[in-house]
Amino acid sequence: METKYVIGVDYGTDSVRALVLNAQTGAEVGTAVYEYPRWKQGLYCDAPHSQFRQHPLDYLEGLEFSIKGALANTTDEVRQNVVGISVDTTGSTPGPVDENGTPLSLLPEFAENPNGMFILWKDHTANKEAQEINDLAHSWDLDFTKYVGGIYSSEWFWAKILRTLRVDEKVREKAFSWVEHCDWVSAVLTGNTNPLTLKRSRCAAGHKALWHEDFDGLPSEEFLTQLDPLLTGIRGRLFHETYTSDEAMGKISKEWAEKLGISDEAIIGVGAFDAHMGAVGGTIEAYSLCKVIGTSTCDMLVAPTEEIGNLLVRGICGQVDGSVIPGMLGMEAGMSAYGDIYAWLQRLVLQPVRELLGEEAAETLRKQLIPHLSEKAAQLPVTENDAVAIDWFNGRRTPDANHTLKGAIMGLNLGSDTARVFKALVEATAYGSKNIVDRFVQEGVPIKQVIAIGGVARKSAFAMQTLANVLDMPIKIAKSDQACALGAAMFASVAAGLYANVSEAQEAMSSGFDAIYEPQPDKVEVYKVLYQKFLELGQFVEFGPQEPAILGHS
Repeated sequence: METKYVIGVDYGTDSVRALVLNAQTGAEVGTAVYEYPRWKQGLYCDAPHSQFRQHPLDYLEGLEFSIKGALANTTDEVRQNVVGISVDTTGSTPGPVDENGTPLSLLPEFAENPNGMFILWKDHTANKEAQEINDLAHSWDLDFTKYVGGIYSSEWFWAKILRTLRVDEKVREKAFSWVEHCDWVSAVLTGNTNPLTLKRSRCAAGHKALWHEDFDGLPSEEFLTQLDPLLTGIRGRLFHETYTSDEAMGKISKEWAEKLGISDEAIIGVGAFDAHMGAVGGTIEAYSLCKVIGTSTCDMLVAPTEEIGNLLVRGICGQVDGSVIPGMLGMEAGMSAYGDIYAWLQRLVLQPVRELLGEEAAETLRKQLIPHLSEKAAQLPVTENDAVAIDWFNGRRTPDANHTLKGAIMGLNLGSDTARVFKALVEATAYGSKNIVDRFVQEGVPIKQVIAIGGVARKSAFAMQTLANVLDMPIKIAKSDQACALGAAMFASVAAGLYANVSEAQEAMSSGFDAIYEPQPDKVEVYKVLYQKFLELGQFVEFGPQEPAILGHS
């Protein structure tokens, strides 16, 4: 039997990675990474105002470079037997397009306009619009937020669109439709970017665009027009149907087949978000919580739809049929900053070093700082008097989205050195994770195991051991350091017809686990006390000082 190959393409926040796999065994054949040059320069972003935009040229150049690079050291036999490609991306990362599906920033008059680019997941410029969506939805006859935890986020599709239409008249006049990053790149590979006919991801639409079968698709025209007349008519220029990622978007175009040097019979799968495909690559199964840990986290949970029934989980990022594994309900939660919090401390330390001692010294320190702090923090005792931090450095995603919130550290003294501050920040990310786990359990969704994938999960033993201690649960680490690309490749194999379903692809191609962090009982008990302090500090940060209860009253 002739060996078949598939390619998973994983678009992260900073780079895109392509992974070529033997579809029968899951063995890696080639891989390559491309860092976005414009993003790396900080172009089109304004971090103090939470504006984060990415130019589609970074995506297009990265698509070609990463796939060609992954195939570079393979044989002609491999290249001609690539039967499928699937793409995952960050999200919600929508961009405005014209009638042909061309992102506006690829047109000369919008080439340097950030509002004509893709609005990255962590862009929070639409906080006001998100609140307006929530206010209207909660007063409407049909609450369109009920399947996304009851709270709409500024990180999502409609809030970003509305704000852009309000602040940029030129984009408003030219934008015919809007397309998620995962849908657009997949469509580019097929040659059909027509926003009216390209297949839209169930994952993206259900979790971020308020699409649901109960609503007959997207929120009603009446709702959107009431929200703002600027949205009038846009519903009809978006989509009605959505597709799970085991389905084919179409065949690769001859142009891209020639460009990549592969067969023009290769199937392009329907795209999805990185965390959802990453959970599949991490071998998620019913009632497993898969934490996709990088700059932020997405926490994925799947369950049989018939067992969840009509349960609506409050304060999460959606529950969507087939968004992770087709045929099961996919539930998403997460944190807006995880590794980004450690990176913030790193920048804080490095800035004066760079300014006073130069780039070379700063770069040397950059490579050593986090591993050094992890080693020192791991040696510190855990006591009930330790400093406690809040993880909302980029707002709070779940439970109960609120991106106006800020981070905090409580309990510092003159003995609080860098290692102790780092320890408090790592613990804060673990407390944020426990808050999510508690919400699922409180809402009636059991969690039977915890799986972690991503850069932080594989690189930071201290962070993962702390997480196990705070959750009081073992943490299984997926062996693949490219779980998102692996999951995309699994979907490509199903879309190409090599496997009947995702479970078969997982069984054949999974790389398994290579570490398990067990809770340390002595620290578990102390963390129970510190976690309560975290909850109390969070209450203070969000709501301010509360009036003391009057004796005899609640």
